[in-house]
This record gives sequence, C-alpha cells and structure tokens, in this order.
Amino acid sequence: MCLVVLTFAIGTDDFVIAGVLREIADDLHVSEASAGQLVTVFSVTYAISAPIAAVLTSRLPRKPVLVFGMIVFALMNLGAALAPSYGVLMVFRVLAAIAASLMTPAAFATAATLAPPGRAGRYMGTVATGLTFALVVGVPVGTWLGGEFGWRSTMVYVIGLACLVAIGLAAFMPKLPGAAPQPLRQRLAPLRRLPVLGALLAVTAGGASGLMALVYISPIAASLSNADSTQLSVLIAAGGIAGIAGAVLGGKGADRLGPERTLIIALSGQVAATALLAVIGWTWEAQVPIILVGILYAGWAIGGWAINSPSQLRLLKVSGDAGNEAVALNTSALYIGIAIAGLVGGLALEWRGGTGVLTASAVLGIVSLVVYMFSFWAGRRGTAESAANSHPVKESASDHT
Repeated sequence: MCLVVLTFAIGTDDFVIAGVLREIADDLHVSEASAGQLVTVFSVTYAISAPIAAVLTSRLPRKPVLVFGMIVFALMNLGAALAPSYGVLMVFRVLAAIAASLMTPAAFATAATLAPPGRAGRYMGTVATGLTFALVVGVPVGTWLGGEFGWRSTMVYVIGLACLVAIGLAAFMPKLPGAAPQPLRQRLAPLRRLPVLGALLAVTAGGASGLMALVYISPIAASLSNADSTQLSVLIAAGGIAGIAGAVLGGKGADRLGPERTLIIALSGQVAATALLAVIGWTWEAQVPIILVGILYAGWAIGGWAINSPSQLRLLKVSGDAGNEAVALNTSALYIGIAIAGLVGGLALEWRGGTGVLTASAVLGIVSLVVYMFSFWAGRRGTAESAANSHPVKESASDHT
C-alpha cells in the first residue's frame, strides 16, 4: 500500500503543475508558456536520470533507498513552495525530478520482489495504479488548493503526501537486499533492434501528443470554455476516471486483439478526440459548452491511457531476452514525450492559445501512428527473415538423417 501511495505522490507532483500554471505565472510574473516549461524540465531530468539512478542504487537495500529518497523529495518540494523566483523554482523542480527518478524504479523492483511466484506483474501493475489515481484524486485536489489558496499550498499538499509515505515505509516496509547490478550498456542494448527503437520513438511522440492536453489543460479549458478553477478540477477528475477505464480496456484489448491492433485503435481514438477539440476550438473559441469539452476530454483520456499496457506488451514481444530493459526504457521515452509536450505545447500556446496546443497534439499523434506502423512492419520483416534463415538449417539437418 505504501508503494501505491508513493507513486500517487510522485504522479501528483508531476502532473499537478498543469492545473496551477496560471497561478504560478501570475505569482512569479512569467507567461503561462514559461510556467509550462517546469513540466518540460522535470520530465527531461527524470528521463535522463531514471536509468542512471536505477544502476547506481541497484546494490543498495530497497528500504533505505525509498525512505531516504522520499525525504529528499519532500525537502525539494519544500524548497519549491518557498521559491522567491521562477529560476529558484526551476532548480528545485530539477532536484525533485532526480529524487523521483531514484524512487520509482526501486518501488517497482520492490513490488516484484515482494510478489508471490507468478504474480510479479500484477503487483507491479498495482503500484502503477498510483499514477492513475493521482490524476483522479491528487491532481484535482492540488488544482483546487492552488485556485483557492495559491500554488504554494499545492506544493505543501505534495510535501504532506511525501511525509506520509516516508513514515509508512519506515514503519511497515520489510528489509530487502539490493538487486544485482545492471550496467547502463545492458539497459540500452535493446535500442540496437529496429522494432524496439521504432516502438520507443512512437511512445515518445504518442506521449507528447497525449500528455500535451494534460500539461496545458488549464489554458485549453480557458480558451475553449472560459472554465474557472472548480470546472477545471472537475474536468481533470473526469479525465482521470476515464483514464482508469482506458487502462483496463487497454489491458483487455491487448490480450484479446493483440498489442498491435489495440495500439492502433487506442491511439486513433486519442487523436480523433484531440482533433475534434481543436476543430471546435478554431470554430467556436471561448463558446464551447464545458459538457462537450468534458466528453471529448474523456475520450482523449480513454484512448491515451489505453496505450500503456499494449505498448509494454509490444516491447516485450519484439525485444526478446532484453524485454525488461526495453520496458524500463519505455518510462524514459514517455518522460521525454512529456518534455516535448511542455516545449512544443508552450510554443503552440504562444502561437494560438489552447487551440494551438490541441492542433500540435493532434499532429504529434499522427506522427506516433505512422512510427508505430513502421515498427510493426520492421518487426514482421525481422520475423520473416529469421524464419527464412532458419529454414535451410532445418533442411540440412533432415538431409543428414
């Protein structure tokens, strides 16, 4: 349970900035586009440091790593809450990202270690639900606090969650030895396989497309419907609930239809919902009923969160013995996508407001679809070549008999 709350706290800290962009921008006298770069920097830092942190801490006992990491995480958010300027806030967001990247791999490794035989995946999936519930509960609460009491109260809220997790881990988590060390070269080895590289690039583009609508949901809602802070909180919560449904549907679809077909269906749904939001934004700016925005936003969330399970199953399928390393790199690819979402979304926001962000999101979603199709083609081609190369061997073996 403590590990679920851990990912809940980290997910809340990462995503809640999207709900208080306006408050941060007004308080620190920067544009909303500049405030959005806090998400970009957090994501880039996380993506770079996560594989490195996993390697450096792999030999250390899990409990001290998690407890110490959560204490540092709380202190970095305290620094952010007290930041007198945008530059100082940016520094503490970088440090918080490093602390988060230290804990997340350790949390999933711990879940796998504590799981009974044959249930490691289910335990790791349970820990991952903390990220989804962060969108349903953590981000809406943080957004409401930011709208009512200022964005610094949102940081205090995250500090409270971090302290709760640190206390829970220290009191209830059993002592576990560190795992065997894993060299960084081994983690990057799957990149040499074209289907894996294509899948990771598609995850990056797809993550940028989907999460751009979340990072900039505040200006998007304002641009489409002039939504206030209460409506924004409800909108984010509705998206989170739809995201839980999407995650369940994505897992079932991957089992029944296969990961490739499920990915195409889910990503197509996400792109369609985003494109429709962009069209109505261009057509009826600031006049779109908030109910209609909520329905389409829920469609975006279902498609976007349905991608996770089939994308990981696809990576396991095409990476062979390097499956675990490929899935680990999936997280870095996703956070690079979040960083791109913050950067490109900021430029689009300056260009055409929330409607511009939705337009850029739809374009990146189409790019992800194209790259996924290339990855599928490369995987099928590699399988066919392997079968063709093994065929003469079988014939020669039968000749000798």
